[in-house]
Amino acid sequence: MKSIALLLFSVAVLLFSGCGMLRPGLTGGSSRPNPTSAIRTDITTHAQELLGTRYKYAGNKPSEGFDCSGFVRYLYQNAGLDLERVSREQAKQGRLVRLEEARPGDLVFFTRSKGQGVFHVSLVVMAAPNELWVIHSTTSRGVIRENVLASSYWRPKIYQVRDVLN
Repeated sequence: MKSIALLLFSVAVLLFSGCGMLRPGLTGGSSRPNPTSAIRTDITTHAQELLGTRYKYAGNKPSEGFDCSGFVRYLYQNAGLDLERVSREQAKQGRLVRLEEARPGDLVFFTRSKGQGVFHVSLVVMAAPNELWVIHSTTSRGVIRENVLASSYWRPKIYQVRDVLN
């Protein structure tokens, strides 16, 4: 009787020894870096390098200056991704994200008042409780970094956040 129980136990151990053992490389596990995370880092790093670039209506190159949509389009094109040229069209790309779930690389869109269309876009570079730091091209100051949740001008104009990478 003991030998039968031992035999059954041994067979069970052999049968179940591989259960739940998946190689990380085949399952998207941590052995391989997340390519989207790397793209987010590249885009936000490049945005910071462009701080201080002047504003230019319809501008889309560092040498001439940027408007808001030209700025984010330029960043994404340098990362090998295509965005529409104007902010109201960019606001239709990707997927909607709750403001509290914004991550670096996401885009924040703004409207002047409810019912009016999108007029501005910015790039999230850091998100924390009660803070949403973006880099964007403004008509008065060019490419700047600011916390839009602390801004009495920008905060009420936040329309939506979109993830155009996932």
